[in-house]
Amino acid sequence: MVNRPVDTHELITPSPAMFATTDNFAIRTGDAFALVGRILLGWLFLVSGWAKIAGVAGFAGYLAKLGVPAPQFMAWVATLAELAIGITLILGVATRYGALLGMIFLVAATLLAHRYWTYPPEQQMEQYNNFLKNLSIFGGMLLLFVTGAGRFSIDGWLRKNKR
Repeated sequence: MVNRPVDTHELITPSPAMFATTDNFAIRTGDAFALVGRILLGWLFLVSGWAKIAGVAGFAGYLAKLGVPAPQFMAWVATLAELAIGITLILGVATRYGALLGMIFLVAATLLAHRYWTYPPEQQMEQYNNFLKNLSIFGGMLLLFVTGAGRFSIDGWLRKNKR
C-alpha cells in the first residue's frame, strides 16, 4: 500500500479581504480553468513536436549547429519529449510527470537555443523574448506540478475511481 502525502495547503488560497471578491468564482471555476490552461500549454508542445516529425532532419541540423552531440538522436528525443508533454498535459494523465518533463525540456531548450547574450545585437531582442517566453511557460509548468491536473482530467478520474 502506497502512503499518500498529506495535503498541507489549500490549492486556491483565500485572498486578503480587500481582494477577495473573485475568490468564490476562482473556487467554482478552478477545475475548468485548469483544464483550459493544461490544453493551452499542452497544445504548444504537441503542435511543436508534431511539426518536428516531418522536419526532423532540419531540426537535427539546427541542433548540430548549436553543438549538440548526436544531433540526429537528440532531435528524436526532443521530438518525442514534446509529444509526450503535450499528450500528458492535454489529457491530464500523469500530469505532474508531464510538467516535470516540460520543465526539464524548457531548461535544456532555453540554455541551448535562447542564450540571447551570445547573439549579435540585432538578434538579441528576439532571443530575449524567446527566453522570457520559456520562463513564462516554465512558470505554468511549476503551477501544474504543484496543483496537479484538476478534476477534469484522467488523473482526476483515476483518483476518483480508486476510492
